[in-house]
Amino acid sequence: MLNDDQVRHVAKLARIKLTDGEVKKFGKQLSSVLEYIDILAEVDTKDVVGTSQVTGLTNVMDKDEVIKGQSTKAELLKCSELPVDSGQVRVIRVVK
Repeated sequence: MLNDDQVRHVAKLARIKLTDGEVKKFGKQLSSVLEYIDILAEVDTKDVVGTSQVTGLTNVMDKDEVIKGQSTKAELLKCSELPVDSGQVRVIRVVK
């Protein structure tokens, strides 16, 4: 069974503030969960195939293709609200 300091440490990691009563209550509950996990750890799963989902669905991914843009550099620069200097958009300096 977890002691009060261990329960407070777990609560701190989870950024949860607990009263003394809650420490006692949740300490018992958390200890029960950990005991159950110990029981599950005894099950031999070495021949069990790992499963991430059971629906059989797969992600549909489009192939990445580079396509020629429909706008020219000059057209894009013309749309900029920022000043353009020597074919470049002038931005606010962020590094001194």
